[in-house]
Amino acid sequence: MEPINNRYDFVYLFDVEDGNPNGDPDAGNMPRVDAETGDGLVTDVCLKRKVRNYVQTVKGAQPPYDIFIKEGSVLNDTIADTAKDTKSKDDARQSMCNRFYDVRTFGAVMSTGKKNAGQVRGPVQLTFARSVSPITTSEHAITRMAVTDAKGSSADDAGTRQTMGRKYTVPYGLYLTHGFVSANLARQTGFTDEDLQLFWDALKNMFDVDHSAARGMMCPRRLIVFRHDSELGNAPSYKLFDLVHVAQKDPSRPPRSFSDYEVTVDKDSLPVGVEVQELI
Repeated sequence: MEPINNRYDFVYLFDVEDGNPNGDPDAGNMPRVDAETGDGLVTDVCLKRKVRNYVQTVKGAQPPYDIFIKEGSVLNDTIADTAKDTKSKDDARQSMCNRFYDVRTFGAVMSTGKKNAGQVRGPVQLTFARSVSPITTSEHAITRMAVTDAKGSSADDAGTRQTMGRKYTVPYGLYLTHGFVSANLARQTGFTDEDLQLFWDALKNMFDVDHSAARGMMCPRRLIVFRHDSELGNAPSYKLFDLVHVAQKDPSRPPRSFSDYEVTVDKDSLPVGVEVQELI
C-alpha cells in the first residue's frame, strides 16, 4: 500500500476520574504536575505506550503490526533477527519499518547493536498532555490484610498484621494533547492510510484495553482532526489548534465530569485547503 499523501494535525482530549493517569517515579508515583501552574501532565511516552498495547492486542503482534518496544524484548537481538538477511543499513532500516508498526509510526533508534539499522524519525508525534484546569492530587492510605513473609511472626499474630501503603489519585482531570502526522516522513517509513486508521482506532479505544486499579476511570472525549489537502500542509498547526476552545463552564466550582466543560471548534475560520473531522 502507498504511504499517506496528506498532512494531519489533531487535538485529543481524554479525562481521568479517581485515578492516576501517569505516575511520576521521581515523586513516589504521584500524578505528574506542573509545579508552577498546578496543571496535570501525561507524557507522550505514556500515550504511545497505550497505542502500542492496543495494536498488540488487536493485531496479535504479527508482522506488519508487530511491536518493537514491548515488555521483555531485547532490542538489539530483535534488530539482529529482523535484519539478519539485509546487506546495508538502509535495507535493515526498511526491514524494521516493514515488520514493526511502532517503528514506522513513532520512529526508533536502531543503531545500538552489532547490526546497525540506523534511526527512523516517525511521522506521528504527540506533545505532553496537559490538564485544562489545575488538578488536585488526593493521597489515600491503604492496607493489605495479608503478610508478605511470615518469618519472625507467630502463628497467632501472623494473620492480624497489616501492611500499610499509599495511593494517589486525581479526583477529576480533563487532559488535552496535540498531535502531528507528517506525510513527508510517512513516505520514508511506509506509514499508510491503513496504519493511520489503526492509530485513530487506538486513540478511540486504547483505554478500554488498559484498565487497572491505579488508573481509575479514563475515557477518550474528543478527537478533532485537521486534514490538509497537501503533503506539507496548508496552514501552520498552531493556527488550527487555536480554533479549538475548551472552557470550564463554572470556574468557581472544581470540575468533576466532562459535562463541566464546553468544547467548540471554530469551523468558520478554517484556512483554505484544510478540513476538520471530529472522530470523537
